[in-house]
Amino acid sequence: MNGKMIIIVLLIIAVVAAVAVPRITGNNNDKEMISESNEMEVVEEENMEDMNKNEETMAAKVDEGKLKDLYLAGGCFWGVEEYMSRLHGVYDVTSGYANGNTENPTYEEVSYKNSGHAEAVHVRYNPDETDMRTLLLYYFKIVDPTVLNRQGNDKGTQYRTGIYYTDEEQVPVIDEVIAEEQEKYNKEIVVEVEMLDGYYLAEDYHQDYLDKNPNGYCHIDLGLADEIIIDPARYPKPDDGYLMENLTELQYSVTQTSKTERAFENQYHDFKGKGLYVDVATGEPLFTSVDKYDSGCGWPSFTKPIIPEVVTFIEDTSYNMVRVEVRSRSGDSHLGHLFEDGPKDKGGKRYCINSASINFIAFDDMDDEGYGYLKQLFE
Repeated sequence: MNGKMIIIVLLIIAVVAAVAVPRITGNNNDKEMISESNEMEVVEEENMEDMNKNEETMAAKVDEGKLKDLYLAGGCFWGVEEYMSRLHGVYDVTSGYANGNTENPTYEEVSYKNSGHAEAVHVRYNPDETDMRTLLLYYFKIVDPTVLNRQGNDKGTQYRTGIYYTDEEQVPVIDEVIAEEQEKYNKEIVVEVEMLDGYYLAEDYHQDYLDKNPNGYCHIDLGLADEIIIDPARYPKPDDGYLMENLTELQYSVTQTSKTERAFENQYHDFKGKGLYVDVATGEPLFTSVDKYDSGCGWPSFTKPIIPEVVTFIEDTSYNMVRVEVRSRSGDSHLGHLFEDGPKDKGGKRYCINSASINFIAFDDMDDEGYGYLKQLFE
């Protein structure tokens, strides 16, 4: 190869290299830019998630001026504080000393120097989410109200049971609940009911004690806070005139005269929405979508009610058959019938319910409709 040809070949190689190198470099830069862009998008997504969480937290904050107060004594305040703090609608709980003979007592003075105080908790709750009556029903689940100056293994006047009110308007509710609870006992209930006469915060190490000491002493079953209470007093049955005016003809005939709607030609037999089913007459919660299944019978079918207490059973001998009729507790509405051919792995029960007897409350509407306290059923 002569010198001229060598020069031409070298020139070609140089030109190719000049074109290729920027392309290669450009591709690498592009990859780096894409990678950086993706990282920025991830960061932006994380920031958006954080912002959304912050907004949700802010939305969840309650106007503290709306909160109401309840003071309870139920033995050692460590367990009572933790228990009450787990209840729906409770905003804050502290431990302290109530209704004694001295001001600003110490734990030693309450325990050993006869200051007269009861170990108590101050419960602050949101009245839009719960009420005093419901909180008292939960309170009575964890105390023996017939025993004086003792709960669990703890003995002494500081371990007495007590309900301390701050407003005379609270007294009728307290008296009503105690009267209902008295029916469960042969012995007289000895819970102290008095106007609050001083409440002093206990020492810091007593506050949130079981959070700080998960294996610490507790005389109560904290799991009782997870049990559902559906209070029938919240869902009274309207008079017949109201029902006739506000229910459809079909709803009235089914719930009030025990008629049966047509199979497969009803609102909820194949409905799959997430939420509650409530008594159409009273609004009392009865069933959830979690326990609804397709039995093929043509009516809504459930494996169980939310809690056993919300339904009652009556022997039905109509149409020359012997069946078990299901009725609602508060409204005494005819709901349907109970059969023993349900899913075996879920207890074998089939609650066959008329669509006309129930209303559906969507999960997303439960807070607005006053059923937020039952959202835990879907967790």
